[in-house]
Amino acid sequence: MNKLIRRRQSTPSGALADSGLHPLLARVYSGRGIGAPDELELGLAHLISPEKLSNADGAARMLADALAEQKHILVVGDYDADGATSTALALSALRDFGAERVSYLVPNRFEYGYGLTREIVELAISRGKPDLIITVDNGISSIDGVAAAAEQGIATLITDHHLAGREIPAADVIVNPNQPGCQFPSKNLAGVGVIFYIMLALRAELRSRNWFESREEPNLGRLTDLVALGTVADVVPLDRNNRILVAAGLQRIRAGHARPGILALLEVASRPLHAVVAADLGFAVGPRINAAGRLDDISLGIECLMQEDQAGARSLAAELHQKNQDRRQIEQGMQEQALKLLDGLPLETEGLPVAMTLYRSDWHQGVIGILASRIKDRLHRPTIAFADGDQGEIKGSARSISGIHIRDILDAVATRHPGMILKFGGHAMAAGLSIPRDAYEDFSRAFVAEVERHAEDVHLQAVVESDGELAPGEFQLELASELRFAGPWGQHFPEPVFDGRFDIVHQRLVGEKHLKLVLSPEGGGQVIDAIAFNVDLAVWPDETVRQVELAYRLDVNEFRGNRSLQLMVEHLNPL
Repeated sequence: MNKLIRRRQSTPSGALADSGLHPLLARVYSGRGIGAPDELELGLAHLISPEKLSNADGAARMLADALAEQKHILVVGDYDADGATSTALALSALRDFGAERVSYLVPNRFEYGYGLTREIVELAISRGKPDLIITVDNGISSIDGVAAAAEQGIATLITDHHLAGREIPAADVIVNPNQPGCQFPSKNLAGVGVIFYIMLALRAELRSRNWFESREEPNLGRLTDLVALGTVADVVPLDRNNRILVAAGLQRIRAGHARPGILALLEVASRPLHAVVAADLGFAVGPRINAAGRLDDISLGIECLMQEDQAGARSLAAELHQKNQDRRQIEQGMQEQALKLLDGLPLETEGLPVAMTLYRSDWHQGVIGILASRIKDRLHRPTIAFADGDQGEIKGSARSISGIHIRDILDAVATRHPGMILKFGGHAMAAGLSIPRDAYEDFSRAFVAEVERHAEDVHLQAVVESDGELAPGEFQLELASELRFAGPWGQHFPEPVFDGRFDIVHQRLVGEKHLKLVLSPEGGGQVIDAIAFNVDLAVWPDETVRQVELAYRLDVNEFRGNRSLQLMVEHLNPL
């Protein structure tokens, strides 16, 4: 599907223009809402105070009491990278603070589903009844689970970042920047960011109790590698507060001071430490941890993150790498099946539905989220992929586009059609749900109808946002390197993309489906290497095409010790 290349409006403020930044970098920052140089200061001293996070003080008092009495604390996590990093952070911090009885439990997605449920409380008790359950990256919708814990005399601390539903669980303490009444200035913390903030509050509480008179006070900065990984992998918006957290973690990783598990995962993904950026966490480390939760048990990922020696970490990283390879194979087969299901649709015309639902009984439940994301990217439509769940149910994973709040859509469907959705949860861009298998066709129609009600002002053609054209003198290796480390880049603070017309000097296929190009900017002069990954083989290579319109990123290609400029192609249109 062709994409529209749209240029951002960007006029740097006088303060930004006069700050000494390269003019191109000033333009890029301005296009992302940066108006003054001090907004680019990302030291941890600029973090929003934990005091502004509702109930963080109450959580700190609860945890300090539990530490003083050496209560049995159970961390209940989630089965994705944010949940894994949140769990690892909670365990590491609590143990560093002196907890002697702290363990974790993560629901297996295939047996128990998501969150703190009655079944998980029963399972926890069977393994040794805890005094306190802490949820990380989940819990705001765990009405029944919290009630079950209370019935057994177990206290609950909910730490989450997902949107709250109409009913809030009756937990002892809830910390969630997105719960009603919380005035925390950043609503974009990932689950790992929330639990990190609670540990900052706990440290302050323990200081006030003179807890560290007899023990060493831990440096919580060493946890920022986990915070960076979970934040980037969960694709939450990188507002300034999150960029501060991610920047601190990246700095630690590049210095080689990250925990052995993260270093081992970067190693197995062939990412050199000195050049690690946020994208490496999102596209190399995060997927390998997620693969454990998608195909088997996220505990493998948590154990890798908790490893204290490099040999053990490398062994677990190798297992995670293999699971990610297996996940890719499963996903590829499912994607081919999905595209066959779509063959009958006019995918290049105005007849394409405003939303897509796909279901096959043999699809892997752990991979439908990635499948939905791939189809959403290909068609630029909200997409839900379903696979068989419990008896009589199918489970769906939804992914959305800008302007369509997918959780609100599901909420509206549930309101209009009581009983059609058995359960659901999520946020603007991603959600999960369960429906009766025999309700699939009715749900599909209701889902499309609801999206139609909200899609009137939404651009249903995929758009590539560009930072404009580069001048001939801006195709520089040094500038590409400066842009690479000028982030951290990510959701809502995207890596710079430029556009322009180029003459094709040479083109060839590499690695079966990647297009290697040698280009010259329109008007001649410089010759530049470029690569476009996963091109449509029905279109490329095409020796009859002499000129292309590109959206691309300036990149540094490092190969056998040599560094050269390379364009990473985001989209290409033959001219």
